Amino acid sequence: MPATPTPTRMPTPGTSTPRTPTPRTATPVSAEIVDRVIQARAAAEAATLIGHGKVEEISAAAKTTGADVVIFDNDLTPTQQRNLERATGADVLDRTSVILEIFYRHARTREARLQVEIARLKYLAPRLREASGGGDRVRGGIGGKGAGETALELDRRRIRDRIAELRHELSQIEGGARTRRERRSDLPTVALVGYTNAGKSSLMRALTSTDVYVADKLFATLDTTVRRLQPPTEPPILVTDTVGFIKKLPHDLVASFRSTLDEAGDANLCSTSSTHPTPPTPITSPSPATSSATSPPIPSRP
Repeated sequence: MPATPTPTRMPTPGTSTPRTPTPRTATPVSAEIVDRVIQARAAAEAATLIGHGKVEEISAAAKTTGADVVIFDNDLTPTQQRNLERATGADVLDRTSVILEIFYRHARTREARLQVEIARLKYLAPRLREASGGGDRVRGGIGGKGAGETALELDRRRIRDRIAELRHELSQIEGGARTRRERRSDLPTVALVGYTNAGKSSLMRALTSTDVYVADKLFATLDTTVRRLQPPTEPPILVTDTVGFIKKLPHDLVASFRSTLDEAGDANLCSTSSTHPTPPTPITSPSPATSSATSPPIPSRP
């Protein structure tokens, strides 16, 4: 199980970009990579994910380079994250938190913002901590009797309530999306699916002669875009651009973007694209996360 901690610091004007290879997900969050450490382990360390010796090595590297953030190319439990922050003296981010930040920056429509906010709140809830003053309780019960809730419990309840509100609003938006899909269900549809930043939006622009948003960045497209194939055909053929994939995509994000992924499930044909060094997984064998969030597998072309 490879663990890739990457000490980083916020960029300083005039500094050069280091030549050290860096994870693709680290650069879109405006961090200057100053060092990289790799460890291969047969099993994760329960307290810190990586071994004690590597923790000391990363701590020393962070102090030497002046790094104020350490990014792990793995998911961390809240306990592991706290332990690593104490040991390194720097903020510690895991893979999911970086991907969530990228999604947050690129969300443009109300639907995308709701989806990302739900995923961020679900990620935040187990990571809330008691204030340094201790777990003061909010007076509870009629007349103020009873133990009531600690500040931490109150914060977590507020997050649960907020998630419920967001899901309700999102369900109404998704209902409209389902209605639009049903209206065009009689038209043949081609869905463009594949890794993020693989050129799907560029292909969409070429096929439809439209100015869809194109950028050389991860997850530039978070919303479903549907356009007619050009030159016109009879009947019209629709082309759909969907959110891209990445290895180890957080399950909460996959679930949040279910309606977007449903576009691929409803398509008559899926066209896959990839610039990844390893071949993409065939559509007939989707990952467990994708399988749980989409319609039954779509047969790939011979």
